[in-house]
Amino acid sequence: MAQDTLRIKDEALSELVVTATGTPHTLKSVPVQTEVVSRRKIEQLGAAQFEDILSTLCPGFDFNPGDMGSQMTMNGLGNSYILVLVDGKRLHGDNGGENDLSLIDPNNIDHIEIVRGAGSALYGSDAIAGVINVITRKHDEGVLLENTTRGGMYGDWRQHNGIGLRRGNWASYTNFQLQHSNGWQNTPVEDPAQTEFFITDSRNKTVNKYTNYQVAERLTWQPRRNLEFHADGSYYWKRIYRPTNGRYPSCDVTTYDLMYHNSNAAAGGVWRLNKTDRLSLDLDWNKHAYYYHYTATTLEDGYDPQGRFTHYFPYFAGQKHLQSNQQRAMAHLKGIFQLPQSNLLTVGAEYRYDYLEAPTRVEGGQAHDWTASVYAQDEFTLLNWLSLTGGLRLNQNGGFGFRATPKVSAMFLLGEFRVRTGWSQGFKAPTPKELHYRYLRQMGSTEFLYIGNEQLKAQASNYYSASLEWSHRGFSISATGYMNDLDQMITLVNIPLSEVPQGITAEYMGDGSNEIIPRQYQNMEDARTWGGELSLAWRITNEWTAGGGYSYLNTRAHVYDTKHNRLNTVTIDGMAHHKGNIYATWLHRFSTAYRLGLGLYGRASSKRYYQNNGNGRAYQIWRLTTTHDLGRGRRGMTYRLEAGMDNIFNFVDRTPHGLHLGTTSPGRTVYGTFTIRFAQGRKIAMAVPKATRQYEDDNE
Repeated sequence: MAQDTLRIKDEALSELVVTATGTPHTLKSVPVQTEVVSRRKIEQLGAAQFEDILSTLCPGFDFNPGDMGSQMTMNGLGNSYILVLVDGKRLHGDNGGENDLSLIDPNNIDHIEIVRGAGSALYGSDAIAGVINVITRKHDEGVLLENTTRGGMYGDWRQHNGIGLRRGNWASYTNFQLQHSNGWQNTPVEDPAQTEFFITDSRNKTVNKYTNYQVAERLTWQPRRNLEFHADGSYYWKRIYRPTNGRYPSCDVTTYDLMYHNSNAAAGGVWRLNKTDRLSLDLDWNKHAYYYHYTATTLEDGYDPQGRFTHYFPYFAGQKHLQSNQQRAMAHLKGIFQLPQSNLLTVGAEYRYDYLEAPTRVEGGQAHDWTASVYAQDEFTLLNWLSLTGGLRLNQNGGFGFRATPKVSAMFLLGEFRVRTGWSQGFKAPTPKELHYRYLRQMGSTEFLYIGNEQLKAQASNYYSASLEWSHRGFSISATGYMNDLDQMITLVNIPLSEVPQGITAEYMGDGSNEIIPRQYQNMEDARTWGGELSLAWRITNEWTAGGGYSYLNTRAHVYDTKHNRLNTVTIDGMAHHKGNIYATWLHRFSTAYRLGLGLYGRASSKRYYQNNGNGRAYQIWRLTTTHDLGRGRRGMTYRLEAGMDNIFNFVDRTPHGLHLGTTSPGRTVYGTFTIRFAQGRKIAMAVPKATRQYEDDNE
């Protein structure tokens, strides 16, 4: 038994990761601390969506799902500071500072790599808090057909279908996913401070009814053993159904639903010059369009297609109106070269163009931005116990000029201990939305006027970290401390009406019947997040595993109060001082035809702090899962049943609508999933390292 446990431990540490340095490393040798969520953990958890995976298995994350996407925080910083990648390519779907993580199909994830801290030297803008890289499954069967259907309470329905084909040098994988929920209401009470009357029978839901689907295709062609080309494309559609009664909207009804259209096209190739050296080229285009889909006659005001401001333009039921169309085009050339004296050099060049079309929310109807950059990174091993990595990226932004972002990291081996330290700088230019966007959001008798700011400055950060890791015979423990200093951090702040530009005031004041609170994107004088994490994992036997983690966080920011001519100290929105998770799993094979898995998971968070609309309540959620694998043939049919219960102890946050929630969970829910898979003609690519192949085989 001890030998089996040691073998499993070695395979886990030999798993290849690429996100931290952009080059393949085993987990035990990567010089930058990397957290990996394996496919085995994901499958045993049986999560319905990507957010559930991270919040349950990683203590440093928080989510507050909303209509426009998932409000994610990582070590105290929100969506716009977290770079989400899928197979190394940027996820595109940001709207209002939120990412729609429904674009990621949980059934097609192989594993997730998480690197905390500024990654701008390798990845450019948006990587100030960290990088999340979702590695999708690589399907190398001759013929693959798979179907996963999941059903749960509140009309929850999840569908995944995949078709994989491989013939000669060609391979294709088509992926379809559908997600639907009827939504739910945790309370019928509206926040009295935001409504004209005290409402206790609101029709607002905690989570609105929604439907989304996505179709994606990936083609690969390998004309030679050392040369491969790929082409990808996807289309995504989502509609959020909101309460309506066919009259002018009040605090609990609306006259339009929200609709999203996403599309993507990409192409590229890899040329392996020899065993270590390679060149790659990637071209990528993305579109994210956001619409109002009207359910009743509505009078809107804003800019018309000619850029003129108009009042009370009518829209009728069934019509849709474009709110924003964000498009991005990127080109990325990268080379990896093995140099003498144990040096591994990575060099690259990248160009990015961002385009925003918002006919009623941007003066003139459109805005754009571009960034060009080159970077280099050198990894070298001075001694058997010391590895160093240094990198530098040179950025040229169309509106904010030149900026350099360096990074340095080191790993020391001290017996069974690994010490990793690092310093890196981050850079983030204001987005076209932060510069130019403007819109009015009504909440009861109060209207919030959101205003862009063309005087914004670019943000920069310095990230410092140190970690200690110890592994021995299936048990590992790590402790990390970090500090992230941000200069000119951009955030929304309340400003007096007297500071709103005169033209905007005239356009958006309306008839004066409602209170208007202006909120503008502004640079803070400075901001800082700091904290620590402790995590442990124990592979007790081949069948039993256990683990958990704890995260402590503190934040501070200074913003200049022009009304009182002073600096105010504020907490960064969404911060919770304490978060933690714990899990225990058991996986036993009774026969070649049946394997049973059991899992118990818990996660908790202390109070979350916000500058407006109250704080989020502390909570803890427990989850029980079961998995049943039927059939073991590697060629032919296999079946899988899953059943589980989320929120076992039925915790429900009944905070009134309009205020922040600790969790949106509806309480105790149950679900069931059925998967059927047909695979034939399996082919193992010779380029995949043996350790990685063994890891994949053990997790089939």
